[in-house]
Amino acid sequence: MDQIFNLLGVGLTWVVAIIGGLLAAFWVGLIIWTWRDIRSRSDDIFAALLAALLVAVFNVIGLLIYILVRPKQTLAEQYDRALEEEILLRELEQAPTCYNCGRPVKPEWQFCPYCEAELKHPCPQCGYLLEPEWKRCPQCGARVGETNAHTHEAPSLAPQTIIPPPAAPPLPEIPEVQQPEIFAEQAPEQEPAPPPTAELPEVEAIARAEKIKQQGLLDEN
Repeated sequence: MDQIFNLLGVGLTWVVAIIGGLLAAFWVGLIIWTWRDIRSRSDDIFAALLAALLVAVFNVIGLLIYILVRPKQTLAEQYDRALEEEILLRELEQAPTCYNCGRPVKPEWQFCPYCEAELKHPCPQCGYLLEPEWKRCPQCGARVGETNAHTHEAPSLAPQTIIPPPAAPPLPEIPEVQQPEIFAEQAPEQEPAPPPTAELPEVEAIARAEKIKQQGLLDEN
């Protein structure tokens, strides 16, 4: 019987030792977990020591108290939240707004739907919407000033069709007014031409006499 009681005592001792070891390990584990958790949620070293001491003294009850009063977010979550807020604020600051009314607009809008102001103008060459301060089209590479100049000069190079003016309506015929014979100018009377003189026979006689004289001179020679 004494041997049986000795064996039972040794067995109970081992069980108590094992349970005590497990409890001690669990207690140390709670302290380590509390330390790591508070360090991931706060940079304050005194808060970390206080949380670890609370769990070390009150064990599970101290752990429950710590879980109730610990910060809700870890430092990584706080950093991500702050980064998201900063990005959101930056996007709000960089979001395009109408220069006339100040309301937010979308980048692909050409006109403001609130005040009807022109936000962008299309490229004269490819039609891509350009910002007012841009000097070159990012789509086709054309300069805004040159394209505008070409567009202004293009009509002058194109053949122009001359449209004749509309024909004037015919004027009504005005009947001629015959002047009375009293005021009519009288044409000057032409004097009758003198009758031709009969000088032709004398001229012929003189011409014949000269011929006879020339023939006589020839015969003498």
